[in-house]
Amino acid sequence: MNELIEAAREIQSQAHVPYSEYRVGAALETADGDVFVGCNIENANYSNSLHAEEVAIAEAVKEGHREFSRIAVSSGRRDGVTPCGMCRQTLAEFCEDDLRVLCDEGDGVTEYSLGELLPNTITEEMLE
Repeated sequence: MNELIEAAREIQSQAHVPYSEYRVGAALETADGDVFVGCNIENANYSNSLHAEEVAIAEAVKEGHREFSRIAVSSGRRDGVTPCGMCRQTLAEFCEDDLRVLCDEGDGVTEYSLGELLPNTITEEMLE
C-alpha cells in the first residue's frame, strides 16, 4: 500500500497548478499489478482542468488496461483528499464497487471502496 501512496506523492511534482496551488497525484494499479500515475493540470477557465485520477485512468486505458484493483490519491497538504464526484463516476466506468480507494492522510491512509464513495452509480445498463 505504501508504494502506491508514494507514487501518488511523487507525481505531484509534475502538477500544473498556477491558480489553486493545490497539487494532487493519483496512482492507479491495474488488475495485473501495473501502476499508472496522474497529476492535476489546471486551466485558466477551471472547467477544462484535468484531475489527477482522470489522467491516471487515461494513461492506463490508452495502454489497453480496463481492470483495476486500487487507486491512491494524495495532495500536497496530505489532507485525505478523496476523488471528486466526476472522478468517481469516471472510475465507475471501468471499476467495480469494490475498487479500493486509498486516501493519503500524511501519517496514515484512509481506505474506502468506490461503492462507499459513489452509491447508486450511473451505469451503462441505466442508459438502455
